[in-house]
Amino acid sequence: MFYDHQQIEKKWQKYWEENQTYKTSNNTDKPKFYVLDMFPYPSGAGLHVGHPLGYIASDIYARYKRHQGFNVLHPVGYDSFGLPAEQYAIQTGQHPAVTTEQNINRYEEQLKKIGFSFDWSRELRTSDASYYKWTQWIFIQLYHSWYNKNTDKAESIESLIQHFEEKGTEGLNANQNDELNFTAEEWNNASEIDKEDILLNYRLAYRAETTVNWCPALGTVLANDEVKDGKSERGGFPVFQKKMMQWSMRISAYSERLLQGLNTLDWPQPLKDSQEYWIGKSQGAQVQFKVEGHDETVEVFTTRPDTIFGATFMVLAPENPLVETITTDAQKVEVDTYIEETSKKTERDRMSDVKNVSGAFTGSYAINPFSNEKMRIYISDYVLMGYGTGAVMAVPAHDERDHRFAKKFNLEIKKVVETEEDVQEKSFDSKDSVCVNSDFLNGLHYNEAKAKMISEIETKGIGHGTTNYRQRDAIFSRQRYWGEPVPIYYKDGMPYTLPTSALPLELPEVEKYLPTEDGDPPLGNAKEFAWDEANQKVVATDLIDDKTIFPLELSTMPGWAGSSWYFLRYMDPNDEETFVKKELADYWGQVDLYIGGSEHATGHLLYSRFWNMFLKDRGYISHDEPFQKLINQGMILGMSAFVYRIDGTNQYVSKNLAKDYQTQQIHVDVSLLKGTSDELDTEAFKAWRPDYADAEFILEDGKYITDREVEKMSKSKYNVVNPDDICGEYGADGLRLYEMFLGPLEQSKPWNTQGLSGVYGFLKKFWNLYFNGDVFEVSDEEPTKAEYKVLHTLIKKVVYDIENFSFNTSVSSFMIAVNELQKIKCNKRNILEPLAVIISPYAPHICEELWSLLGHGTSIEFEQFPTLNEDYLVEDEIEYPVSVNGKMKFKISLSAQLSAKEVEDLVISSEKMQQILEGKTPKKIIVVPHRIVNIVI
Repeated sequence: MFYDHQQIEKKWQKYWEENQTYKTSNNTDKPKFYVLDMFPYPSGAGLHVGHPLGYIASDIYARYKRHQGFNVLHPVGYDSFGLPAEQYAIQTGQHPAVTTEQNINRYEEQLKKIGFSFDWSRELRTSDASYYKWTQWIFIQLYHSWYNKNTDKAESIESLIQHFEEKGTEGLNANQNDELNFTAEEWNNASEIDKEDILLNYRLAYRAETTVNWCPALGTVLANDEVKDGKSERGGFPVFQKKMMQWSMRISAYSERLLQGLNTLDWPQPLKDSQEYWIGKSQGAQVQFKVEGHDETVEVFTTRPDTIFGATFMVLAPENPLVETITTDAQKVEVDTYIEETSKKTERDRMSDVKNVSGAFTGSYAINPFSNEKMRIYISDYVLMGYGTGAVMAVPAHDERDHRFAKKFNLEIKKVVETEEDVQEKSFDSKDSVCVNSDFLNGLHYNEAKAKMISEIETKGIGHGTTNYRQRDAIFSRQRYWGEPVPIYYKDGMPYTLPTSALPLELPEVEKYLPTEDGDPPLGNAKEFAWDEANQKVVATDLIDDKTIFPLELSTMPGWAGSSWYFLRYMDPNDEETFVKKELADYWGQVDLYIGGSEHATGHLLYSRFWNMFLKDRGYISHDEPFQKLINQGMILGMSAFVYRIDGTNQYVSKNLAKDYQTQQIHVDVSLLKGTSDELDTEAFKAWRPDYADAEFILEDGKYITDREVEKMSKSKYNVVNPDDICGEYGADGLRLYEMFLGPLEQSKPWNTQGLSGVYGFLKKFWNLYFNGDVFEVSDEEPTKAEYKVLHTLIKKVVYDIENFSFNTSVSSFMIAVNELQKIKCNKRNILEPLAVIISPYAPHICEELWSLLGHGTSIEFEQFPTLNEDYLVEDEIEYPVSVNGKMKFKISLSAQLSAKEVEDLVISSEKMQQILEGKTPKKIIVVPHRIVNIVI
């Protein structure tokens, strides 16, 4: 019977939509299972075949859990704020909302064609005001919270105000920007502005001057993960370090909890390692060094206080405020020039560039508090202001970077840890040796020396033991249009939150999407964007009088804001009273399976864990962590095609002749190749772009053969394969099966359209099991044991594979089972019905059609997954090879139930063995049950 995949797939996609087959109920006594894909950003290019890989895997798992009787939440939505739509708006004037809507419609059409079992009724878009109302609400909760180190959680700012009213800062143990000291009386007598200023020091969402990655071309601040090699990831524009007043999120308060929480998660180890490194916990001491001729001291954090006698110079971050104070007139030009150069590098670039050494001498000296020796003070880009104190005591004998710096600037290298190595030539970093040249530390091992030195530092009153974290607070403002407005207005220069009743604060219309002429963010162009405090509403900007009508915040939230809590909104997507009802958050709990790319390790996955912990602290949800199990899917790589252009000409030489010419390799669109071959359609190539219209070709055997190479699939490499084309030719079920068949989910693998014909052939074979010629024919006859064995072997394998996410080996097992059933001409209902259920998570359309043809009036989706019966896997008979003196002589079939002694007796008494023995008695008989019989004569 002809397998008409196009007709079948359209029919069932229509059925699922009309019947809302995948709509999830919150009211159920079924156990829950929450399967989620990382929030897609709807780009203008639409999906290529690499994008659905993770979605197909999660969809198979979601369908499998439904078959197991779980109430499955498998939603979809769009992270729809973002720079690409804004850049397009700047270029064309088209509102980002229009572009985003078009992109989403394209995505949705493509996703529906692949047959995903998403609950479309819960669809979210971060750029919808009904969604970002709650993103703004969470921001307001963060603003009105502080982190109490005594209770180790976030609490309402009201409890902090109460503490100040009763005790001032006495006994306060809080995360803060600066350590403040004041009495209850001083607090109670302070003005409202002063109180607000003090509270900003403690709020979890606060405004402060911060060094940021500023991109003038994009007119916005970028996160570290949006910058590559000193340029913006989007557009490749130069990025500079700049100090600006910015909103920040106090994620640093959660560093220890974020670190400890990793132990409870089933995540890939490399991803956990990335977060652990990013958080960067280290234990050591904070120490103050006096600066000669100045009242200021340089405070350093060091993990190796035991090496302080070997500190021979100091290095400050170029941004350290002390630099301006202590730089001498003679060194000012050199220092200023160096600071300017450093501003062109991001912190990430500075951290990763370990080979290049540079710096500038400030002209000032610090005094080593233990050796009393003078130490030159330099600035260098390898010291970061955000980590520790923005200053390091350099111990060149025992730190590789300090050593390179000392060699370059000809500074003293002093050994203080015992080693046979020549520290003048190479640094020696070890915690296994003992201290030398270190006065009262001599002879002590690392742990003893560290503890003793911290005690001495504290006795001298110049510092204390402490724990430090590399992670710093997350910048939360972007100077762009297409993002969530920050629900803040300014009165007397102080920020105040809008009342929650005024939410959402909607994005205003603007005439242009660029910053204003005064350098304000694009929202500065809005005509209706001021806050009327008396009437509690947004009014015209020209009414601002700073008495009752005040300016609103002009920055918008970063790209990660909306994606830091979307997994909670899916639980209760249409609630107008709250972001998620507590009972629904308790029912759905954590995401049980989260699938997405590893590139989000230190962005989205950290921020969402932070927001989740905060919301738990404040009592809105009950679970600590958002994502219990996480899988990073690999990439599907493209097979790029290249032509060879002879230098200085418009002649193109075929691949195997190119070695005879000076050529340039040029990417060509893979759609210009003939069929699935490597041959270029030269006429199509000439028509592709105007500059190729008069191309000439040097052919081999009458053909132009392109070169091929496996690369990342991307538009710029012209190697993108559109899933719509694959669905048209091979069907969505073919695409789904093939993407899984390519290899293990976590690995990257190359796409090869030719491989689809094998999977499509399998689908046709599977379809035809249910037909006799063109007639649907399934027998109600009881299956044989051999038929049951094929079925239950498959059940055992597929259950194991799905539960271990080995989807590729399941597809192989389907092929083996269908081949075996075809060989034995099986058409029994008791085999073919469960077979359709087993394959349906992978190929839902064909299985729905077969299920319907089998006489069922409901979807296959909620049928119970077939139960394994091991009895069918037990062999009735074993065919034993019989080996005599190491050579296999014959085979004998015996009951699988026989003991080794019974097997031995039957083999010896068999006619063939008696002929071989010729009356002799065997010297040795070895029976390996169910395997082989060895006889020595």
